[in-house]
Amino acid sequence: MNNNNTPCGQPIQTPSLRHVNEFPALDNKKAYKQALKYWQNELLHVQQAYHHQGQRAVIVLEGWDAAGKGGAIRRVTEKLDPRGYQVYPIAAPSAEEQGRHYLYRFFNKLPKPGSLTIFDRSYYGRVLVERIEEFATASQWQRAYREINEFEQLLLDDHIKVIKLFLHISSCEQLKRFSERLNNPYKRWKLTAEDIRNRHKRHEYETAIEDMFSKTHTHCAPWSIIQGDHKWFARVEVVKRITLALSENVNIEPPPIDPKIVELAEQQLGITHKGT
Repeated sequence: MNNNNTPCGQPIQTPSLRHVNEFPALDNKKAYKQALKYWQNELLHVQQAYHHQGQRAVIVLEGWDAAGKGGAIRRVTEKLDPRGYQVYPIAAPSAEEQGRHYLYRFFNKLPKPGSLTIFDRSYYGRVLVERIEEFATASQWQRAYREINEFEQLLLDDHIKVIKLFLHISSCEQLKRFSERLNNPYKRWKLTAEDIRNRHKRHEYETAIEDMFSKTHTHCAPWSIIQGDHKWFARVEVVKRITLALSENVNIEPPPIDPKIVELAEQQLGITHKGT
């Protein structure tokens, strides 16, 4: 529900990578584990509320190459009931999808009642990689901002919450992670020729990212920037931000037990319900 007087589609004060001047860190592994456990448990309670109430949400995770999107998603889903969410890593469209509107393949992945959809990269590729690599014409990616805002408004009108996170790492940290991937046989598969090409065009991507924030950051579907240079902090922050956003205007208290279940348990199992 929109509690602001400003229409959902109207841009508000825009986040910016230029405003990220520091990258917080957690002090030690114990603090990381404690914080992660707390927010994962909170997120599980929220997921249960979504299941019982038939609520739905789309979670969009964008970010730099090697920013830790996959690791963050693993922490988001680690304690969740696997029946209540779907994760979709978004790669290049298939030959069949290329002949359709670019949003077509995302309509097919929207969550069913009581569940969550997580996009590891998303339809924002239209105004990022497709813009920079010229897979889309200037007129196509320029009108995509309006199309994306309208698409997200359709979701909101259908009572699907939209949560958008961008995982930001510094240029130095990205280069460090690329070096680690190149020199670690067990991580080498993560480094691709596309990553290297994208690194060479980082300044162009920065411009595209700032434009994306400026044109698609709205009251009802805002962007959140996660400082990602320190992985422990970033993972906890992603779980925390998602939990808080999903909880907004949602009653996360457990539903009352069905009296028929209580009666049946007493009659056939000899179990007495002691709760409320």
